[in-house]
Amino acid sequence: MREIVGSHDILMVTLDTLRFDVADELAVAGRTPRLAALLPGGRWERRHSPGSFTYAAHQAMFAGFLPTPADRPGPHPRLFAARFAGSESTAGTSFVYDTPDLVSGLAEVGYRTVCVGGVGFFNKRAALGSVLPGMFQESHWSPELGVTSPTSFESQVALAERITADGDDRPLFLFVNVSALHQPNWHHLPGATSADGDTRASHAAALEYVDRHVPRLLAAMTRRRPCFAIVCSDHGTAYGEDGHTGHRLGHEVVWTVPYAHFTLPAAARTAEEPRA
Repeated sequence: MREIVGSHDILMVTLDTLRFDVADELAVAGRTPRLAALLPGGRWERRHSPGSFTYAAHQAMFAGFLPTPADRPGPHPRLFAARFAGSESTAGTSFVYDTPDLVSGLAEVGYRTVCVGGVGFFNKRAALGSVLPGMFQESHWSPELGVTSPTSFESQVALAERITADGDDRPLFLFVNVSALHQPNWHHLPGATSADGDTRASHAAALEYVDRHVPRLLAAMTRRRPCFAIVCSDHGTAYGEDGHTGHRLGHEVVWTVPYAHFTLPAAARTAEEPRA
């Protein structure tokens, strides 16, 4: 990461509430081909979340504690780490910063930091919903980006396209909290109604919806320079397993999340296309 920071734009996407088992099943079945094309061997890495609900998980991730590999014991070297005496997960390759969180650490070395919010912890409508977006130099939220909008991810991508095309050529750290998978998600399942409620099937349909629009987001993020991307879930959610519904609970389907990170080259420009 010491070579990435400064030379690449950085994209962090949290697919809010996405379960590992659903993500993996869809990738294997070919139902999310655009996301699968980005993954090593077409499969998500199975990891453990640092938190069981949005606020806790994002506080940890913004501090550099990303989901950790579930299939091998630690310590797990971190990509990003605040300087902290005795840290066993800070490696020689980690980007180390002297601020308390990654967002301000990247700002300190010249990054423009932008948050595209999704679920309620990013809506800035009350003090609690202002904490996470308040870490960023710029933050955006509207009902069109939120959990009740059937076109939330399309609206988030359109906003990202405007951000990357606005002429500011500083390195960009763009964070997108994808709200489409979070309840209510019944509207993504063809033929479903609000009376049917949210189900594992509608959760899966929401991921298929997101998959259709991912290429536009990646195209926006590579229009100026190479991009390092982190795409993962912040936590999963239960749909009746062992009697549980939702999250903020200690169940396997909540703690186990899909994860991937990868580098994308800058898109080729035509002779007529100036650098933004």
